[in-house]
Amino acid sequence: MTVARHATPEGTAAFAAERRHYGAADTPRGFDGLTLSSVGIGTYLGPSDTVTDRIYEAAIARAFDLGCNVVDTAINYRCQRSERAIGRALAEGKIPREQIIVSTKGGYIPYDGEPPADPAAYFRQTFVASGLLDPQDVVSGSHCLAPRFLVHQIERSLANLNLACIDVYCLHNPEMQLEEIPVDRFYERMRAAFEALEGRVDAGQIRCYGIATWNGLRASTGAAGLISLERLAALARQLAGERHHFRVVQLPYSLAMPEAYVRKNQTVRGTAMTPFEAASALDLYVVGSAVLYQNRLAQDLPGEIRSRVTGVETDAQRAIQFARSTPGIGTALVGMKQVSHVEENLRVLAAPLLNAADIDGLVPR
Repeated sequence: MTVARHATPEGTAAFAAERRHYGAADTPRGFDGLTLSSVGIGTYLGPSDTVTDRIYEAAIARAFDLGCNVVDTAINYRCQRSERAIGRALAEGKIPREQIIVSTKGGYIPYDGEPPADPAAYFRQTFVASGLLDPQDVVSGSHCLAPRFLVHQIERSLANLNLACIDVYCLHNPEMQLEEIPVDRFYERMRAAFEALEGRVDAGQIRCYGIATWNGLRASTGAAGLISLERLAALARQLAGERHHFRVVQLPYSLAMPEAYVRKNQTVRGTAMTPFEAASALDLYVVGSAVLYQNRLAQDLPGEIRSRVTGVETDAQRAIQFARSTPGIGTALVGMKQVSHVEENLRVLAAPLLNAADIDGLVPR
């Protein structure tokens, strides 16, 4: 029997159908024929140690059991250990590879296993002396989008994840570059990065790519660090036509960070739009990150929010329900490394979505 290299439309549809009793209200959503769960599991937080590795492995496996088929990470998370934990969870083989969407990111220069005693020496020996990057391509001493570096990072991520192909590969916080280089030079670097990623699609190492931002899509109109989705989509079309593989946008979205839903800082075909609206107009799938605002929304929510978000029991569930229900969101990422948190948080998959009026009533204008 042939083992699938990546998620497939048939596999992800089967995953959703098989777990319908867990998430009866999890409305189908996705892109390119794939069916993605409305909640994904993130793997950012935690120390770089074996105990946390094992905790994550158990949490990821339980999330798959309960109807979550999206797992998100980055090569620099926990010094590459989060990718490796995902690889071990997938290697258990309890869930077929074609049913799971694996997303990772590259851009930050990662440590390996644990922070080195001498970070500067590690950087010089591992990346500069080897020719993997030119220090002139690095900003803030930690971030690089040079093609040679990205290709190396994809190969390392594939090894960490023990995969033949990554479903979604995102450039990690590309707005970091705008802190040190002019705007036109930034888009030149993004074009070169996109060209490298299209090449990795052709090579079968990734299925599609995107950007994972923190401030880059939430900034105010005219802010120095604001990224134009329309301009990025144009770069992708220049490189690969309408069949380009720039397909995903990730950005923070929560009760505490609602800018993507309300701030019209994007322009598409001459019309001012919010990031969510612009992504929809450009046929980009939106992944919301930091849904629990690094756990600060998991308790002590105001009474007004508790009264408006019904059908769930805990504040963490309310915050997740708000995010996954917002028009424009595809998948809401929740960092979860405890099985008990996975079991609590994924109960929202059985709750009916809030309507648009409910969301509007919860978002400050």
